[in-house]
Amino acid sequence: MTVAPDLAAEWIDRWDAQQEGYVPDREERFAVLVDIVEHAVREVAEPVVVDLGCGPGSLAARIAERVPRAVIIGVDADPLLIALARGRYGDLARWEVADLAADDWTAALPGPVHAAVSTTALHWMLPEQLAGLYRTLAAHTAPGGVLANGDHLAVAEGLAGPAAAVGAGRALRSGVTGREGWTDWWDALLDDPRLAGVTAGRRRSTSAVQDAAGESEHHDGSNRLSAADHARLLLAGGYSGAGVVWQHGEDTVVAGVR
Repeated sequence: MTVAPDLAAEWIDRWDAQQEGYVPDREERFAVLVDIVEHAVREVAEPVVVDLGCGPGSLAARIAERVPRAVIIGVDADPLLIALARGRYGDLARWEVADLAADDWTAALPGPVHAAVSTTALHWMLPEQLAGLYRTLAAHTAPGGVLANGDHLAVAEGLAGPAAAVGAGRALRSGVTGREGWTDWWDALLDDPRLAGVTAGRRRSTSAVQDAAGESEHHDGSNRLSAADHARLLLAGGYSGAGVVWQHGEDTVVAGVR
């Protein structure tokens, strides 16, 4: 599955714009995640960095800018998003189509992981799937390695309203309101005749984009886990320490150290 570089860049730029509508501090979140990676691999000559649910490669590209010596593995279940990443970024990373809910995604790893990242992706996993992912990842992570996950995470009971107000206020101040939505982006992508060769067989769903076999890539909605839930699962999975390292309303980065 191949996409021309200019066409891939066009659609990834549009992806980035619509994502900012949901994550007004997206670039700051990216910077925080890369700060964590850079610190974790500071003494490793050729660190292995895994981007979990990498989508079209936006975070992986930013890691490559700051840590050019890293071997980056971008893993996503969607072959179309991986095709866009390959089209725009080429061999900046090793792009792998794999399901993070299955254990066999680790076959893509060239060795021990020194840092793993994810952004706005793991909330689609059921809690038991996420627990399995953290166990599997911990088993493949070098001592001192980290996982850093940025996402909208559930806040304490009674604080959902104030947290939502913080997010809405930040979106207004950042000028990212009224952006194209996730579903609209997918609809437009699948309607683009220039991508007919790679979108053939894909069909729309109100809850997820589905492949030709009708298999949904995500369950319907978010697992609504909190930062405390993620920390608990990381510790149970084999990480020695875990907790929040950055937060703005619901927008949270949780990290675990192996």
